[in-house]
Amino acid sequence: MSSEIDSGALQSRAGELIDLAQKAGADRADAVIVRSRSRSVSVRLGKVESTEASESDDFSLRVFVGNRVASVSANPGFDLKALAERAVAMAKVSPEDPFACLADEDRLARDYPDLDLFDPTEISTDALTEAALATEQAALDVPGISNSSGAGASAGAGGMVLVTSHGFSGNYMASRFGRSVSVIAGEGTKMERDYDFDSRLFAADLDAPEVIGRRAGERTVKRINPRQVPTGSNLTVVFDPRLARGFVGHIAGAINGASVARKTSFLRDRMGQQVLKSGLSITDDPLVVRGSSSRPFDGEGVKGERMVMIEDGVLNHWFLSTSTGRELGLATNGRGVRGGNLVSPASTNLALEPGDISPEDLIAGIGNGFYVTELIGQGVNMITGEYSRGATGFWIENGKLAFPISEVTIASNLKDMFMRLTPANDIDRKYGVAAPTIAIEGMTLAGL
Repeated sequence: MSSEIDSGALQSRAGELIDLAQKAGADRADAVIVRSRSRSVSVRLGKVESTEASESDDFSLRVFVGNRVASVSANPGFDLKALAERAVAMAKVSPEDPFACLADEDRLARDYPDLDLFDPTEISTDALTEAALATEQAALDVPGISNSSGAGASAGAGGMVLVTSHGFSGNYMASRFGRSVSVIAGEGTKMERDYDFDSRLFAADLDAPEVIGRRAGERTVKRINPRQVPTGSNLTVVFDPRLARGFVGHIAGAINGASVARKTSFLRDRMGQQVLKSGLSITDDPLVVRGSSSRPFDGEGVKGERMVMIEDGVLNHWFLSTSTGRELGLATNGRGVRGGNLVSPASTNLALEPGDISPEDLIAGIGNGFYVTELIGQGVNMITGEYSRGATGFWIENGKLAFPISEVTIASNLKDMFMRLTPANDIDRKYGVAAPTIAIEGMTLAGL
């Protein structure tokens, strides 16, 4: 895997595409080339189920004619002139969009840091197979594990070249390595399943197959023979860090400028107001060295900076791209992400900053409650904030995890949940969304 992603040749081709678009009548244009390489192996019960490898170079050209915009995509080998002319012809008959535009020239990243995102390590298919098999075997070796849903190992890289008609030209590439396994404990109608995984930018940072497999097996065995508990209200629910990351994702969705502009966020009228408990903060930083979701510039060529999105509980910022910012009367903050031919705002390295209490002490102070390890369904309404999801986990009794429970539903409203949230201190920042164990008071549990 080349860390240079043939940058010279690709940037030259992108620049030529823009020149041709302007000759065809475009006022402004940008060209993006997204390169991806991946290899993966899946195994189950000691046998290889699938081996996959893929490579792709996707070219996208976006052109502006006045306030009209059009985008076209193509694979390598296309005719540059024909593609440029097609894009301009499409733009001339497109409806006007007052917000679609390139980033302002003074916001472009004229220089950007090397964030050390690429590991050139080559991992063969045989090595991936060995890692997947070792991960699965470690899980199967845990007493009580009865079957496997499969294990996998992967290696790959993705990169982007961006060239604009108003002077930006840049590229970067990031690698990605992963291992995962899912296993089953118990028999018949009493079977329970759980999983574990690890994903890193650098191969040497991955947890060992034996560690991932053992964690998956131990998590699964603990879920055997779950009980049901009675319905109750005003209950404290504790979210395992794996689920807490998803919960922080709800916060990110609620403060995404695109959702605010569409009026599909329940926080759309809360800028400058308290939305979390005092003392809590949400940060977002695209410039973390070796950060899982780091990038030296965004999908429009804008260099982002670390931002405290919510500080001391008060909402300070939306995630913004240029067009979304203009729609809201604001400037981009470098959170534009390419999705096909579109640019939409999104978070980078997002974190709910930790508290100062250990998860053990957090649970001990609850008395009786519910520790959630898995959520089921999509019962989250981002317009109203209503939250209702199936859940499994462990009953907390006298401040300790007592026994597994399943077939329950937890419910509340995200507005209330945000204000009743208490984080522990066990944050792990290795993923793009980081969160510690969190406890949320005042939830309803529907059981027996």
